[in-house]
Amino acid sequence: MKAVFENLIAAEIDRQTDGLDLIPSENYVSADVLAALGTVYTNKYSEGYPGRRYYGGQVNTDQVETIAIDLAKELFGADHANVQTHSGTQANQAAYNAWLEPGDTVLAMDLSHGGHLSHGHPITAVAKQYKFVAYGMADIKTGAIDYDQVDELAQKHKPKIILAGFSAYPRELDYDAFATIAQKCGAVFMADMAHVAGLIAAGVLQNPLKAGAQIMTSTTHKTLRGPRGGLILSRGDVSSPTKAPDKTIANLPTLIDRSVFPSLQGGPIMNIILAKAVAFSEAKQPEFKTYAQNILDNAKALAEGLKQRGFELITGGTDNHLILLDVFTSKKIDGAEAEKRLEAIGLTTNKNVIPADPRPAYSPSGLRLGTPGITTRGLGVAQMDQLADWFDQALTGQLTDDKTKRLRQQVRQLARQFPPPKPAS
Repeated sequence: MKAVFENLIAAEIDRQTDGLDLIPSENYVSADVLAALGTVYTNKYSEGYPGRRYYGGQVNTDQVETIAIDLAKELFGADHANVQTHSGTQANQAAYNAWLEPGDTVLAMDLSHGGHLSHGHPITAVAKQYKFVAYGMADIKTGAIDYDQVDELAQKHKPKIILAGFSAYPRELDYDAFATIAQKCGAVFMADMAHVAGLIAAGVLQNPLKAGAQIMTSTTHKTLRGPRGGLILSRGDVSSPTKAPDKTIANLPTLIDRSVFPSLQGGPIMNIILAKAVAFSEAKQPEFKTYAQNILDNAKALAEGLKQRGFELITGGTDNHLILLDVFTSKKIDGAEAEKRLEAIGLTTNKNVIPADPRPAYSPSGLRLGTPGITTRGLGVAQMDQLADWFDQALTGQLTDDKTKRLRQQVRQLARQFPPPKPAS
């Protein structure tokens, strides 16, 4: 079986090298992050927190986790960081669990308007525990949100948490408005910044914590360019009460830590936490800010190139790293078929629902794409028009075998000029 695994690894390296990843929630980690993932820290069980473990042999793991916590706090300007959550969804679940009681209400963005499954979609476990009320875009042509309507919903439903965050929303939210609405109704203001955490860390997009958010959750991959994992940042008193703390803002750090462990998770994945620390350190470097700005520049250039070729863009463009296309309206194919065609020529994207989508989720009207991965590889504004042209050729009319081969060769040729980061030898 060893040869089988080696062949599969080699095949995936070839796939990533010879194609271009435009999924906005994916990226390529550095050689140092990849090396950290393969260390002996994977052997160590570390239930608990630094200085308060349930296993011996933690002299090194405590240092690793403490460094990761300190870097995350510094990077985002937080009072506290929990670096143990395994994913963004689990980070959201832990934040809910820390503050809410069963049946409490959360006000969050509707999935079809750009929200995330973990923001209360009926299929999820959190939707069975808590009541979710949705807000959305007032105008999908611009992406504008009616904050007066959000305020009305908050006054009517009295949520315990007001959540600002998204998975497929191409604009920037007004965090000051959310903070004001949350304060007015006595709710905790929580921001799910999984998609744009790297852009926030670099200072090219607004930081919700500076606008008054008391909790901010995130993944550590996507624009942050670290390993796959979760992160919870918060305001509050970092001291740890010896007894179960009251649910106050000051106690949020302790409430969150206890929600992650022992309430929802067991042992943390220490090699992942080491890799998170490496990624946080990389995000503090001056070149990371340049990288983040390039993500935004590439996204705007790609969006413009697609608009010029007749693609319908939800919200009319982008202010961040992602673009949402209505391919059913503009190209008369569904998102699943568009994803399949683009993958055939070496461009990886993902199908996605759009607001008021008349089509089912497995073959929606939309296609979601973004620029974090291709920017990591060094593509710039000069290459975005070429990408837009390949989208147009692949999604307009029929994609014949000859056309597929020709476009696949063109994509491969460009991709090899911009190879992804190589693993350390």
